[in-house]
Amino acid sequence: MTGNETPRGPVDSSRIPRYAGPATFARLPRLDEVGRADVAVVGVPFDSGVSYRPGARFGGNAIREASRLLRPYNPAQDASPFALAQVADGGDIAVNPFNINEAVETVEAAADDLLDTGARLMTLGGDHTIALPLLRSVAKKHGPVALLHFDAHLDTWDTYFGAEYTHGTPFRRAVEEGILDTEALSHVGIRGPLYGKQDLTDDEKMGFGIVTSADVYRRGADEVADQLRQRIGDRPLYISIDIDCLDPAHAPGTGTPEAGGMTSRELLEILRGLASCNLVSADVVEVAPAYDHAEITSVAASHTAYELTTIMSRQIAAARKDSEAK
Repeated sequence: MTGNETPRGPVDSSRIPRYAGPATFARLPRLDEVGRADVAVVGVPFDSGVSYRPGARFGGNAIREASRLLRPYNPAQDASPFALAQVADGGDIAVNPFNINEAVETVEAAADDLLDTGARLMTLGGDHTIALPLLRSVAKKHGPVALLHFDAHLDTWDTYFGAEYTHGTPFRRAVEEGILDTEALSHVGIRGPLYGKQDLTDDEKMGFGIVTSADVYRRGADEVADQLRQRIGDRPLYISIDIDCLDPAHAPGTGTPEAGGMTSRELLEILRGLASCNLVSADVVEVAPAYDHAEITSVAASHTAYELTTIMSRQIAAARKDSEAK
């Protein structure tokens, strides 16, 4: 989209009820309806990498359904993201549910194609396995990226049952492949039992800093966001959000819930505090609607994706304005 084009926004909910029509993310146009997008929202219905409860393959569409209630102005960031940049729903990346290696390759190739158009990605999972191919694709464009990983779990284990590609291993593989900037890696929301203390030792050796959910509770969202901003600096940033970073009271619909997590308010406030960071793409994963109640998890995930989309749209608009001024 050039500076002279007006983005096509959501369906007008004052004319067509929110519960009517196709459930694209935030009722935005499909990617094929606008040609190209500055931010492409894509689903990856894949959960063959999970180690406990399945069902995240249905997460993307559950998030889309819950996003029907999102509105076009975001007062927390004082921005209308869908007017600042063209955001469109790119549908789903269809992957092989029986072959994890092939699925990983398919996600990477599809992400490559979308990023090559100039779009940033807002990906809706799916399980956390998909973060690895997405990071591979983003790193081809930006080089090794800073990673901010919201999760109850480290996801830096080596293998499960001998499998290298699972939802508990993507960030170890990413470090091994050199696609992450190891000076700017952070987990947020970590909690719960581990297999052993060596898990923490190995994680630290990879370069990760840890902000536990208890740290967020004691220090507050603003202080945590400030710490993360300082660690990230002006590096290209990828944010990966496992919805189980939230307490099961706020996100029951997930595969590996852990007690003692963050509130949805804390997550959203931390993200808003990162608005100045150079967010190049993001994902929200591990929503498993079969375990959800009253769409609690899907609503939290849709608002999380909305905040991330707003950050990207603001930055795209600012960069376009700077370019036109030169």
